[in-house]
Amino acid sequence: MEWWSMQLSAVLKTLRTDETKGLSANEAAKRLATDGKNKLEQGEGRKGFFWRFLAQFNDFMILLLIGAAAVSFAVSWWNGERDFVDSAIIIAIVVLNALLGVLQESKAEKALEALKELSAPKAKVLRNGEEKEIPAEDVVQGDILLLSAGDYICADGRILENHGLKTEESAITGESLAIEKEVSVLPEKTQLGDRKNMVLSGSYVLAGKGAVAVTATGMHTEIGHIASLLAEQEDSETPLQKKLGATGKMLGIGALGICGIIFVMGILRQQEPFHMFMTSVSLAVAAIPEGLPAIVTIVLAIGMQRMSKKNTIIRRLPAVETLGGAEIICSDKTGTLTQNRMKVTKLAAIGKDLERNEEKRRFILTLFTLCNDAKRKGTKIIGEPTEKALAEAAEEGGVSLKGLWQEMPRIGEIPFSSERKLMTTVHPSGGKWISVTKGAPDILFEKCTRCLDGSGQAPFDGRRKSEARLKNGEMAANALRVVAVAFREWEEEPLFFTPESLERDLVFAGMAGMIDPPRPEAKEAVRICKEAGIRPVMITGDHALTAQAIAAKLGIYEKGDRVITGQELAQMKDEELEQAVENCTVFARVSPAHKVRIVKAFQKDGRVVAMTGDGVNDAPALKASDIGCAMGKNGTEVAKGAADMVLMDDNFATIVEAVREGRSIYDNIRKAVHFLLSSNIGEIITIFAAMCFGWATPLLPIQLLWVNLVTDSLPAIALGVDPADQDIMERPPRREASLFAGGMGSRIAVEGMMIGMLALLAFGIGHIYFDGGKEYTTGRTMAFAVLSLSQLVHAFNMRTEHSLFHISLFSNPVLLGAFFVGCLLQAGVIMVEPLAAVFKVCPLDKMEWLIVAALALVPLPVVELEKWKDRLLKKRMEKF
Repeated sequence: MEWWSMQLSAVLKTLRTDETKGLSANEAAKRLATDGKNKLEQGEGRKGFFWRFLAQFNDFMILLLIGAAAVSFAVSWWNGERDFVDSAIIIAIVVLNALLGVLQESKAEKALEALKELSAPKAKVLRNGEEKEIPAEDVVQGDILLLSAGDYICADGRILENHGLKTEESAITGESLAIEKEVSVLPEKTQLGDRKNMVLSGSYVLAGKGAVAVTATGMHTEIGHIASLLAEQEDSETPLQKKLGATGKMLGIGALGICGIIFVMGILRQQEPFHMFMTSVSLAVAAIPEGLPAIVTIVLAIGMQRMSKKNTIIRRLPAVETLGGAEIICSDKTGTLTQNRMKVTKLAAIGKDLERNEEKRRFILTLFTLCNDAKRKGTKIIGEPTEKALAEAAEEGGVSLKGLWQEMPRIGEIPFSSERKLMTTVHPSGGKWISVTKGAPDILFEKCTRCLDGSGQAPFDGRRKSEARLKNGEMAANALRVVAVAFREWEEEPLFFTPESLERDLVFAGMAGMIDPPRPEAKEAVRICKEAGIRPVMITGDHALTAQAIAAKLGIYEKGDRVITGQELAQMKDEELEQAVENCTVFARVSPAHKVRIVKAFQKDGRVVAMTGDGVNDAPALKASDIGCAMGKNGTEVAKGAADMVLMDDNFATIVEAVREGRSIYDNIRKAVHFLLSSNIGEIITIFAAMCFGWATPLLPIQLLWVNLVTDSLPAIALGVDPADQDIMERPPRREASLFAGGMGSRIAVEGMMIGMLALLAFGIGHIYFDGGKEYTTGRTMAFAVLSLSQLVHAFNMRTEHSLFHISLFSNPVLLGAFFVGCLLQAGVIMVEPLAAVFKVCPLDKMEWLIVAALALVPLPVVELEKWKDRLLKKRMEKF
């Protein structure tokens, strides 16, 4: 129901309440029983830890890993080695992932809990004609709520009485200024932020007092609607999770297919069925990179630690990477791109001497300080944002606030009212008295008969009044909030402190223009985002003119861009909005529901959307976006609870560093995937090709599992901490739908075949030249060594798509360490006799080791040639 557009009599009649008496105790009790408590609903009870833990295993890759662990256990048991290390590692990985999933879920519940904390514990209402203080949760629709400065507002309501009532609603509407309330009737289509005759649950009273007829409680309030939106937004998978899921399914199906093919080939060759079954299943275990989930988790965790040192706290591990793929950053204005505090940026007066006339500037600032309710508390100035900004400007301009307030104390006042839009104070001044009036320029101009012009006073005639209006218009066009000030000198102390006696025959002094200024570092951050191919978009509850001006200063809005208001957006269908977002960089005067629609419109085309914000009104959009970034210092707990990451310094520029880190992490995960799959394909090729040639099996199941263990862990983790390429922020955001886009799939296949052929070559050389063509021990030992060591060498090829000669060998000491540890472990199982007996290998002599080393180093020159060919092809393509 559009309560703001109804006459007060109709509001009271519809609510069945009395303005002077309120509800009766019996009627209030009936409504409480019918409508329920004035609080946000708890929602369905959460499942217990055990059931949530089990739910984590409902994943194709996870089920395959469990199957791989069981098969690995069976292979070890059947062969009598009783070596269950691989099985234990797989199960540990699966359990770790499940625990992380349980700990990181349920953002919506946390956000709703934070919303509940915004409710006021007590409320003053009229019951049976008497003022009573009751628990806020007992307030019902129709109650007459009594408000005064400092009160939290516990319900939505229509204002019945207004005595200078000002409220702070930025957390709900995004409006950065204090809202001056009024008793009026507004049009039906008035947007949330413009409903000045209403108060909103979750906001609080800055100044004044008033009486309100409660129109909505609990989940029916605007903050309740936000809670509903939060509950409706499901936790979507991040792009990385989707890609890893698709990769896992592809690998699993491929591994099962290979199992089947090798098993059938063995049966056709009349080999023993169970032996072929165990061989094919062992290969499938090796083919599945069971270390991939753990490596991804470790890489993300390391990235999370690095980002914490840069004022970014990650709440969900996959979010570390997601921001690196962001194409759109939808940012709230107030407190995110701006400082969330009003600041005077311009003073204006009649004439052109103000910049040079320091005395006149100081006099205008003195007047603004006298007619001001701000207070000093210690080293800080506290008060309503506009008055605080005027007091701070006066102090910066050389006015001693404490000295001025002591020298010229306030002896009388006429408080501000939304009807008059003026405030007046009276002070002693050097044996005389002075009244100071400040307020809306257009209204104040009509109260003035003279003005300060040049060195003295002059008639405030038509020409000077036009000049004042022109300057007011110029400041308003630049999105400044303009306040004018005037004065009147009195020979005797005024007898009556009324608007009729004090607010007439005034001398116009000047005007102050103020704005919530942009953060100094935000402009550079926007520039870097654009260079990185990321499009920043402002979404705010503030007025269109203010939003556009700030966006233009920051470089978000450029000539030709579109600005869409909430009123326009409400009339658009989803299809129209999806087209409109293509050239819109500013959305103004929007509601929380609008923000969600905007985010989803950008996502419709498959783009990765980041959303930043700090208010309750931002929470649904934070949760709906691919990655929500909440502000840590000034952000509400609701916003933090709904977000994936928290910027502890509330600095938009920190997002740039987070994007850089996210891109680096994604690159490193791709490096790890590239390395693991090319290595595992090498293992598959080794067995599969041998079967096709009719050879004996080059590697035994335990040897396959050992190679998997040595190469799938330390080198892949070391690639996860590789330094970022220098040009990482010069690339456009990635749009590939697969981890294998950009030719990576073909490179994995080629490199895997190379590794497999090298192992087969080693097997053939060992079997023919050192085993005499009769035994297989030396051949298998050489194949075992080459397969493992060539993969360790191949890890260095993964570090960059450029030549290895362009980076320092020592810039990743972790990879160097992983290489040497892997080499020692591999040499140990071959050269230490008890271990050699377990793995069914024999010690190698110098010549055999030289052949192994030569074959293991082949991946370096081969991949360098591959990179050179790709660079050459790319240059030719660029010419065309």
